[in-house]
Amino acid sequence: MAVKLAIIFYSTYGTNHQMASIAAEAAKTTNAEVRLLKVAETAPEEVVAGQEAWKAQADKTANIPIATIEDMEWANAYLFLAPTRFGVMASQMRAFIDTLGGVWSKGGLANKAVSAMSSAQNRHGGQEATLLSFYTSMFHWGAIVVAPGYTDPSIFKVGGNPYGYSHTQGEEFTEEVKAAISHQTRRLIDVAEKISG
Repeated sequence: MAVKLAIIFYSTYGTNHQMASIAAEAAKTTNAEVRLLKVAETAPEEVVAGQEAWKAQADKTANIPIATIEDMEWANAYLFLAPTRFGVMASQMRAFIDTLGGVWSKGGLANKAVSAMSSAQNRHGGQEATLLSFYTSMFHWGAIVVAPGYTDPSIFKVGGNPYGYSHTQGEEFTEEVKAAISHQTRRLIDVAEKISG
C-alpha cells in the first residue's frame, strides 16, 4: 500500500513552513502521496496584521490548504511541525489536535506512523519538550511514533536531537539541515510502508 503522508504545520514567521517544504520535497522523491497542509490561524486578524513579518507569512501561505479531519482519515502517516511556545507546541497546532476527538474515538488515528519537528528562538528554547508534547498526544491516539533517533550521521551534524529535527530561529537552512529533515521524513515514510504492509 502506498504511503499517504500528511505534512501538517503551523508557522508564524516562516521557519516551520520552510522545514515542511523541505520535508515535502524529500517525500516526493519516494513513492508516497503527499499533502502539504497548514493549521488554521487562531490569533485575531488585527494581531496578525499588526506584525509585518507575521502578516507576510500569512500572505505567503494563503494558498496552502488548511488541514481537515478528512486529511487525517486519508493519511496513513503524519509529520507535524510547529514552533515551541513555553516548551509546548504553539496553541494554533494544539487547537487543531483538540478537534480530533471524533476521529480518534473511532480508532482513526491508531496504528499510523507519526513524527514531529519544531523550532525555537534559541538552542535551548524548549524544542525537546515541544516534541514530547506532540508525542504524548500521539501515544493516546495509539499511533506509532517514528522519531529519528540516531539513525543517520545527519542527526549529529545538526545538534543531535533524537526526538525530531529542531531549528534555531535565524540560522541558515544549510545542506546539513536539509539532509536531517529529509532523513527524518524518509524514515517516517519507510516505517509507514512497513506498518501498512
